Amino acid sequence: MSKLKTLLKNLGPGLLFACMAIGTSHLVLSTKAGAQYGWVMIIPILLANILKYPFFEFGIRYTAVTEKSLIQGYLNLGKKYLWIYAMVTIVSIFTLLAALYVVTAGLLMNLFQISSIGLSTVALGVFVFISSVLIIGRYKFLENSLKAVISILFVSLIITTVVVLQKGQVPGADSFQRPEIFNEVGVLFLIGLMGWMPTAVEASGWVSLWSIENTKTMKEKPTLKLALQEFNLGYFLTALLAVLFLIIGWMTLYGTGTELSGNAVVFADQVVNLFTVNIGKWAYILIAVAAFATMFSTCMTAHDAVSRVSIDVLKKLFPQKIAFQNKNFFAIVVILMAVLNWFVILQFSANMGTLVALATFVSFVMAPLIGWMNLKTVLGNDIPEEHRPKIGLRILTYLGIVFLSLFALYYCWIIF
Repeated sequence: MSKLKTLLKNLGPGLLFACMAIGTSHLVLSTKAGAQYGWVMIIPILLANILKYPFFEFGIRYTAVTEKSLIQGYLNLGKKYLWIYAMVTIVSIFTLLAALYVVTAGLLMNLFQISSIGLSTVALGVFVFISSVLIIGRYKFLENSLKAVISILFVSLIITTVVVLQKGQVPGADSFQRPEIFNEVGVLFLIGLMGWMPTAVEASGWVSLWSIENTKTMKEKPTLKLALQEFNLGYFLTALLAVLFLIIGWMTLYGTGTELSGNAVVFADQVVNLFTVNIGKWAYILIAVAAFATMFSTCMTAHDAVSRVSIDVLKKLFPQKIAFQNKNFFAIVVILMAVLNWFVILQFSANMGTLVALATFVSFVMAPLIGWMNLKTVLGNDIPEEHRPKIGLRILTYLGIVFLSLFALYYCWIIF
């Protein structure tokens, strides 16, 4: 019991990882997978979570042992590797937050039935609120507030899943035929699902920085064992919620022949309303709150992470620049991220799909390389032999790199 108490007390990076990962990959892609293809899609969801696990674990391992960020590990490999990670980060800066805030603003409008205000104005309000929380509360407030958010989300999803299972699967349409999984459309969906499940590989650097911030708030540095246990709990929760979203989509929508929108905002609205029809009107607020909590927590963590990783990359690339060492620089970058991405929403809202496609392309192509870089950092001289990953984890890592490489090559082949 005392071990569990200690683990819960030290919840931090794993919790933030869960909140960040449980976004569009879960709410949209997992639900859509169950709705369109049924229970069989649990296989690629679990496969992606298992094969990508080492890359995120290495971010925690490296920082717990060295007390340095994974970005420092990239620099130790050579400055060219840091520039590679910087390039991926730049693409995330101009695409990731804008896409997440658009979906979150749409869910907020759906939850409170807002129709008199435009999407970009609502997005601005969410930007202002989250930026204020991050600047005033910093890491500790972010961690504490997300404990409440993830609790609401988890309870809502558990209740919804139980109700859905009790009611049983909705009767399918007589003319329904399950779409092919291994044709071009099906494979592209699989690539998107597994590529973003649980999240993009570059987020391993984000987890590393949260680990550093978490250590600053503690009286004593957590051991490697405790740090990994805390992260594993968050990672398991991420995989579990992906399965719950899949079950909900499968039990309520599969076989009905319902045409699901490719637009994330419209799709989320469809999900809330369709769940209500199948479960009961009383469930509307439950589903809407769960969906909004999912995206709101993802926005908060992603905004914080992209800001932190941008600062760390700048400090490593330009150590002579005094401005980057300023204690108020975090607040400046948080605001800058909000302003930049709000302008992206204003200018490219109609072409958001193109921007997301760019982010997807860069993330998929770079994933095997970043995975390999993560492995090199934890096998380097910074890490004592006894703290390096064991042979089983290394084999899983190589399998993951092969898996990501094949995905990247096939994705490029389809695109070009």
